[in-house]
Amino acid sequence: MTELPTLIPSKDIFDFDAGMDVPVFKNKSEHVPDVDEAYCFNEDVTKAILAGFVHNRRVLVQGFHGTGKSTHIEQVAAKLNWPCFRVNLDGHISRIDLIGRDAIVVEDGQQITKFKDGIIPWALKQPIALVFDEYDSARPDVMFILQRLLESEGKFTLLDTNQVITPHPYFRIFATSNTVGLGDNTGLYVGVQPINQGQMDRWNILTCLNYLPQQDEEAIIEAKVPSLKKEPNLAHQMVAMANLTRQGFKMGDISTVMSPRTVITWGENYQIFKNLEDAFKYSFFNKCDDAEQEIVAQYYQRCFNVELLQVLEKEAG
Repeated sequence: MTELPTLIPSKDIFDFDAGMDVPVFKNKSEHVPDVDEAYCFNEDVTKAILAGFVHNRRVLVQGFHGTGKSTHIEQVAAKLNWPCFRVNLDGHISRIDLIGRDAIVVEDGQQITKFKDGIIPWALKQPIALVFDEYDSARPDVMFILQRLLESEGKFTLLDTNQVITPHPYFRIFATSNTVGLGDNTGLYVGVQPINQGQMDRWNILTCLNYLPQQDEEAIIEAKVPSLKKEPNLAHQMVAMANLTRQGFKMGDISTVMSPRTVITWGENYQIFKNLEDAFKYSFFNKCDDAEQEIVAQYYQRCFNVELLQVLEKEAG
């Protein structure tokens, strides 16, 4: 028998009042994500995700890469003790992976052909939050399968076994994407494609998670890389550098942008190489187009008062 969650005021779970009581499971199962005590919840996005859990709404979280879209859903699930299963919809995920297939199994000493559930039938039958990551990168045949899953009544027809699956009462659907279903004109997200607007209409809630205010991002960076706290103002300078690349990207000056994930990687690499410029080179600078490296070096000089190109050329001998 499935455990019933207990309704608890959201302000008792999070640092703010989302205006609703949220269902929390008592026991933690194998698919419940671990709680990240350093995670910083975006209030607006958290409200949207909680609405998905509380009211069984289909929630799509859109935003730039590295902003923590999938992690945000997982951390809300972790706080609720709600099982969560994440599927990355890259080009290798096929219809067979999602629906299932016939497989040869041994029963009573005999080899027989038996249908083996794919990800969707498996998830539908239990209390779990199914998260489709990189939703706008899925193959067309996969997208039509997901369209069936997003129907309002929620039932899923498994044609392979002539079976209609009624979702578990605590089954939920979420997705993340870099775009809002209109494709990508920037060239930043290779493989992203426009999404059928009929399918987009089936998502009840669309929320956007983009880069955090500088102070909040600094707090996250220092929580993830505690050694940065030993050097006053360093996290502030690193996030300021990231913000300059984001502004430059929006203005069309550069084509590569630093995400919060990149800044964390920079901090981690700084621990390894003990040199901030080397860590920056390995974490971000080498990813930049040769023609844009001078602009990035100018950003670096503004934040750290260091002539980056000269330093790197000197080190190269």
